[in-house]
Amino acid sequence: MPVLELREITKVFPGVIANDRVSLALERGEIVALLGENGAGKSTLMNVAYGLLSDDGGEILVDGKPVRIRSPRDAIALGIGMVHQHFMLVAPLTVTENIILGHEPARLGIIDRPKARARVVEISAQYGLKVDPDAVVGGLSVGMQQRVEILKALYQGARILILDEPTAVLSPQEVRELFGVIRSLVTAGLSVVLITHKLDEVMGAADRVVVMRDGKVVGETTPSQTDQIGLARMMVGRDVVLSVEKGESHAGEPRLTITDLQVPGERGLEALKGVSLTVRSGEIVGIAGVDGNGQTELVEAIVGLRRPSGGSIDLKGRDITHAAPRETIHAGVSHVPEDRHRRGLVLEFDLAENLVLGDHRDAPYASHGITDAQAISETARQRIKDYDVRTPSEHVLAGALSGGNQQKLVLARELGREPGVLIAAQPTRGLDVGAIEFVHRRLLAERDSGTAILLVSMELEEVMTLSDRILVMYGGQVVAEFDSADADEERIGYYMTGGKVAGAAPAGAQPAGTPDSAPPAPPMGGAL
Repeated sequence: MPVLELREITKVFPGVIANDRVSLALERGEIVALLGENGAGKSTLMNVAYGLLSDDGGEILVDGKPVRIRSPRDAIALGIGMVHQHFMLVAPLTVTENIILGHEPARLGIIDRPKARARVVEISAQYGLKVDPDAVVGGLSVGMQQRVEILKALYQGARILILDEPTAVLSPQEVRELFGVIRSLVTAGLSVVLITHKLDEVMGAADRVVVMRDGKVVGETTPSQTDQIGLARMMVGRDVVLSVEKGESHAGEPRLTITDLQVPGERGLEALKGVSLTVRSGEIVGIAGVDGNGQTELVEAIVGLRRPSGGSIDLKGRDITHAAPRETIHAGVSHVPEDRHRRGLVLEFDLAENLVLGDHRDAPYASHGITDAQAISETARQRIKDYDVRTPSEHVLAGALSGGNQQKLVLARELGREPGVLIAAQPTRGLDVGAIEFVHRRLLAERDSGTAILLVSMELEEVMTLSDRILVMYGGQVVAEFDSADADEERIGYYMTGGKVAGAAPAGAQPAGTPDSAPPAPPMGGAL
């Protein structure tokens, strides 16, 4: 008997049927991957199961009994927990305080903190989720914050765990750790629904795969019965190129030159320690590195969101070291931010407004301080079409789109400016295979048209696929540089994990500021 069964679930939003009589069953101790394109209805279906959305038809059964889930509180009472793509934690509180929030144990009307802490330690040890119960959440890595979210669900008694795009913000090492955790949870008897669009994760983790497209289930299979190409075809409804062919680059003059850049981090400590790099027209320079090694500060300094304490940023002979974001845009720099909610979009604005942000005061969108709504709508409709943003209208609020469609919205605006320099931070975060193929082709087309592109991505495969040159950052410094022809995961991974500090470089790698003759290092042995 399934522990959770969704029968003929229907959910309708204005102008779109998000779920069209969708059925799904989950057995005890099973990992079901719910796979599909952006906007296919995956998250909507699970939000119904968790009580965040009410259905417009259908039935939910838990342990074979029909239930009515009107809120997350109802779901939690039934043993259903959900970890969202965008974490719902309170940064200034400790791990323990976040986990017990809303379910605080009390004695004589006072929160029993020792009992709460002991329970968190117990659950952490039981499921192998090591985390400091007294640590402040805001100071934890993204991977650790995700563990806190999972522990929170387990503390509330979850035996059915829904994970919504759980690896979207994790490093390769953290992804491996997460799937180790998931396997331990399943071994302990929990059941897991994994919402994802990443085919390699499905093949490596799922017991069963349910594929959705356009609000319907279009297929069900197991990893042993298919491969990534077959899954991609089911998702998109056509053959998908999983790795685009990159032609030879024809790099021209330097467009972006960074010299000895020093930038303070959030706590005043030096996040960048003398970074120097050059990006030329017609090339993609990729930045590889584990999250938290200065990539965010580098991007924010270039686009004017963070003030450097030393060094310089030069754009074709123009000093933009201390330029404001608006000046940077007008100088010809476009920016795809790593956090689309915080930096990329105003979720309360409609798509048309978001698609001209940064240019909204300029012609043809405004004249003498008065906006031209028709010009804005015309540009928005064209960009929506060009970038396949799934929406019934340009007047839909940005917050109503799926995460992947929000990302395509940002790309449509930033590439639509036809920039001289593009700073692309995590450009395919949250996108499905079809959309990733589209974005990769657009970035390569931008390169071939002469745009200088600085690519920062947590996806090492993406960096290696798209880049003409690869720089590795560790500890706020560029510690190695590779031509794409010489790069492989072992060599890059050596530096990503501090190899420059540990010893000599692997054969063929060129550490920043060191001679070519460095002796080879011992094998990585699976560091990546």
